Amino acid sequence: MRYLRVIWRHAFPDEPVLLYSEVDEEGWERRKLEIFADGRVGFADSAEQNLSTFLSETQIPSNDEIASDAQFVPSEIGKEEFERVWAQRRSGIIDAASQG
Repeated sequence: MRYLRVIWRHAFPDEPVLLYSEVDEEGWERRKLEIFADGRVGFADSAEQNLSTFLSETQIPSNDEIASDAQFVPSEIGKEEFERVWAQRRSGIIDAASQG
């Protein structure tokens, strides 16, 4: 597995500003979190989803491909960081500013 945190720089109030993904060896998302500027958290896995968050229907590209679009800033993170944020998903609000 690989774990990604992607900062999305934009001015769209209804879109997330921070994305977390757990991606398997073949490039498919297994779990995903979307954190919005107001602290709302969308999440999805194979069993459930909330807000408008869903797992990607295409394979996740490499970090270099993601970074080729200047509005996205990807970084590899450890499983521990992903699990920490995943565990917080039901607590209500996660501060996007403190995560990036």
